[in-house]
Amino acid sequence: MQTQRSLDNFRNEPFTDFSKPENADAMKAAIEKVRSELAREYPIVIDGRKIALDHKFNSYDPSEKSRVVGVFSEGDTDTSLVERAITAASEAFKTWRDVSPAERAEYLFKIADLMRQRKHELSAWMVFEVSKTWAEADGDTAEAIDFCEFYGREMLRWAEEQPVTPYPGEKNQFGYIPLGVGAVIPPWNFPLAIMAGMTLAAVVAGNTVVLKPSSDSPTIAAKFMEIVEEVGLPAGVINFISGSSETGEAMVTHPKTRFISFTGSMGVGLHINEEAAKARPGQIWIKRVIAEMGGKDAIVVADDGDIDAAALGTVQAAFGFQGQKCSACSRLIVDEKVHDELVAKIVEHTKKLKIGDPTNGDTNVAAVINKRSYDSTMEYIQKGIAEGGELLTGGKGDDSKGFFIEPTIIDNVEAGATIEQEEIFAPVLAITKARDFDHAIEIANDTQFGLTGAVYSASQERLDQARRDFHVGNLYLNRKCTGALVGVHPFGGFNMSGTDSKAGGREYLLQFMQGKSIAEKL
Repeated sequence: MQTQRSLDNFRNEPFTDFSKPENADAMKAAIEKVRSELAREYPIVIDGRKIALDHKFNSYDPSEKSRVVGVFSEGDTDTSLVERAITAASEAFKTWRDVSPAERAEYLFKIADLMRQRKHELSAWMVFEVSKTWAEADGDTAEAIDFCEFYGREMLRWAEEQPVTPYPGEKNQFGYIPLGVGAVIPPWNFPLAIMAGMTLAAVVAGNTVVLKPSSDSPTIAAKFMEIVEEVGLPAGVINFISGSSETGEAMVTHPKTRFISFTGSMGVGLHINEEAAKARPGQIWIKRVIAEMGGKDAIVVADDGDIDAAALGTVQAAFGFQGQKCSACSRLIVDEKVHDELVAKIVEHTKKLKIGDPTNGDTNVAAVINKRSYDSTMEYIQKGIAEGGELLTGGKGDDSKGFFIEPTIIDNVEAGATIEQEEIFAPVLAITKARDFDHAIEIANDTQFGLTGAVYSASQERLDQARRDFHVGNLYLNRKCTGALVGVHPFGGFNMSGTDSKAGGREYLLQFMQGKSIAEKL
């Protein structure tokens, strides 16, 4: 079963140009539509059945902290839900695994079509639920569409007969089959793109899943589930439980869980990896863990780098979506010979950023996700100053209405200082001077993470050195370290940044499948 779409080459979904009045008007209309639908209740979905519990929790707007975005059943209060969901997924797997890869891919293409039709509406939900600006939300939705289109095509490629060495007297075949039931635990910061990508990669490979979105962004996941239902995906293939850590723990430790796909903090990821390694009664496999666990990403600027480009790229990478990206630039390592010139330009750009309500199209920086993040970030800022850093701009916060923190730049941060080593996940940039390029790369690599990094230099020799020695999964040369595109920049890091999985890459689906070799004597 091949359609024109499956035969077409993959192309990334274009971003919306909001400078065009018709696009801006469409986004404004979507925001008002979503505003009229806030505070609705969304069910748990198991085997296609909608379930409401007595105990509820609310999802709130970080920029208007009293505003309820969605109301959800608290899955942690019913310990039977995970058992029911995994049972439903196990039953669905018996038939879903035999659905042809082409038919499974078609579901993803249909989901992509509906996402395109509702592009601004989905983006508007992210504006309210996680305080994304228009451009950031639009990029998130475009990436979700990309994952659908890319993974659908990838499954068709992997479904083809795989090459084996011919052998006389035998007919030999090699191919891939799905794993089984998976637990999908996505983050709040890319609540549509990463959530949909993680879920649908597993599903198109022939698996069934239990999806538990972040309790900071469940509404967007609920909207995704509405689309899944609308395209007619069979009941039980994706089961949806809103809840917190107890629900996630039960999913991870269940003996019938075959794999866990997780994106989030290093601490939680390591805990999941530890629990998944334990064989429990009734478990007949080693669980597979696909984890992306953050970073402490650095931009390195050499003394021959383009200062203007480096300044703009640093500000965009450090403060886009309030620095709440695992790829965000939280460290700037600059050759001391160009330090003053570069930093002056960065501060100038930063002071021009507009902080405020993300429903306004001209807002550049909105609120961080919640009170816990706000408090933690303010503590990090004070610690950075106490450890000898020099506050150049920002440093203040206001949580009276929402969780707003000024884009903050701390200069003269020593290598090894707390804010130079620990992931803050907020609009805080630590600047460290290096003696020369070799020293800069040494500082950049002195971290437990290894996700993204960037180098600005006019020297091909230095760029080649970075290619060889800068130990990150995604390295960018003479451009910012954020903005990975599906299929173009397969995304995933080294060391404590995760399990080396590459979302949006050509081998990503293999993590949700296992190879089967068949030899027939002739």
